[in-house]
Amino acid sequence: MSRQKVAAVVWGAVVRWSGGVGPSAEPRGAQRSLSPRGVPVADTRRSDQKGREGQEEDDMTDTTATPRTVGVLGTGIMGGAMARNLARAGHTVRAWNRTRAKAEPLSADGVQVVGTPAEAVRDADVVLTMLFDGDTVLEVMREAAGAARPGAAWAQSTTAGLDTVAALADLARAHDLLFYDAPVLGTKQPAEAGQLTVVAAGPAAGRDAVTPVFDAIGTRTLWTGEDGATGAATRLKLVVNSWVIAATTATGEALALAKALGVDPRGFLDLVAGGPLDMGYLHAKADLVLNDRLTPPSFAVTTAEKDARLILRAGEQHGVRLDVAAASAERFARAAAAGHADEDMVAAYFASFDDKE
Repeated sequence: MSRQKVAAVVWGAVVRWSGGVGPSAEPRGAQRSLSPRGVPVADTRRSDQKGREGQEEDDMTDTTATPRTVGVLGTGIMGGAMARNLARAGHTVRAWNRTRAKAEPLSADGVQVVGTPAEAVRDADVVLTMLFDGDTVLEVMREAAGAARPGAAWAQSTTAGLDTVAALADLARAHDLLFYDAPVLGTKQPAEAGQLTVVAAGPAAGRDAVTPVFDAIGTRTLWTGEDGATGAATRLKLVVNSWVIAATTATGEALALAKALGVDPRGFLDLVAGGPLDMGYLHAKADLVLNDRLTPPSFAVTTAEKDARLILRAGEQHGVRLDVAAASAERFARAAAAGHADEDMVAAYFASFDDKE
């Protein structure tokens, strides 16, 4: 797969981040090449689309007819939608959430809600973690891993820091679990529609277990390597998130400046529409601010701050100064302090004003 194709796959996922529109190249079967870092990359579409547009490569196993038992840990905005789509796809799903009441509605979709992480992972073919951050995953999996079946696959989809990915991989190894670094691109709307993009790294030998899980929650999987411990998938996810955060910050600041200068913000949006500066994400996020539709969030301010600080940390570890990410993290923090913590991340717009709007 060419670098341009990799970029098209990632861009197609990004523009669906909050329901925006934009170019989205549809790969024809699995293709394989090298990323800019020389890491093997394979792009696979949902197995159930293969008959229409060609076959995947021989090493990509078609497992759509094989139901799995999946233990889902974390049923927030993302995890809840993923659990629901897994159940709808015919998989047996046991789900745990720290606040059980938030998971109970999943019962209507055939998900078995359990009281402890250990109950959720016991005898599961695949464990799927989608919690707030890497430290939370480490805490919960230390409690649960002993109950997991040796040889089971662990798909770790929480956006975590690079240091934490290594620690999670060590924990998996200690309990004989196949570790898949598998963050996802997308937020509430694509998660509910089963249209996430999974960015994954992990052993080829166990992919027949995780492929039907990834097919149920997303439209494509981008494989970045065969060792989840390297954090190859998380590295790519952090790069994408850095762009999303920068675009969100720029959107909020442009709208704030328009307000301060007495400019109709819709004039700004009309001026860039259809040109090289236009993008669906801009219009989608601006609409949330202009029409006061910041709740329920597609991606909350608090989570965006967490990710911004993960990006900063990754940059620091590799000798890169990331001024926009640093400023964005502070904007998210100010917006949260002003009462916007649980609103959509574009509510960082309010950080531009001294008083709560």
